Amino acid sequence: MSPLPRFMANRWGGREMLPAGQGRIYWHVLFRDHPEVRAIASEAHRRLAGIGGLDLVPYEWLHLTTLVVGLTDEITDEQLTSLVAEARKLLADVQPITVTLGRVLYHPEAIAVEARPAEALVPMLDAVRAATHIATGRDGALGTDPWTPHVTVAYSSAEQPAEPIIAALGRHLPDCKVTIDHISLVLQDGPEYLWNWHPCAEAPLGTPADGNGL
Repeated sequence: MSPLPRFMANRWGGREMLPAGQGRIYWHVLFRDHPEVRAIASEAHRRLAGIGGLDLVPYEWLHLTTLVVGLTDEITDEQLTSLVAEARKLLADVQPITVTLGRVLYHPEAIAVEARPAEALVPMLDAVRAATHIATGRDGALGTDPWTPHVTVAYSSAEQPAEPIIAALGRHLPDCKVTIDHISLVLQDGPEYLWNWHPCAEAPLGTPADGNGL
């Protein structure tokens, strides 16, 4: 997400959108129960107020994308049940992780805050990647290459100069520490911009698996 972009792009205009009833399955860390993350996102939204061409991420769906599992029509219900069980088993050996949010990352299609140190989150990523491979035979896909853990606060929905946005938001928000103690398997149905999300299951960190699936 660097160097700084000169122009923002329309994220939705250049992407293939799935129709309603079709979707993708993700491992996301969801932050709807973390008021500290909502507060930093709220500050970002406040600074961006009045700037058009931005779709602010709803507080309920503030997230850290960890792994794209695949399309819903590629993965069976039995595989999903196995996936959750494997993830819970592997994540039982991964203790809750504390990261700091604050540094702003700019991409032509999105504005995010970095989660650092990134290396602290690698055991969680490794666990869900391994679980995905065991349960589905797929390796999954990273949202960024290399993986840059982040929490998006806004998506760009228009082509426009980036400088006014960067000037309004700046390069850093007040640091916010957050402890991640679980990750969610989320079905995103239909076009991304509709936010038709359905959390299917949670896998806690550092907790012995109980054997239950979805």
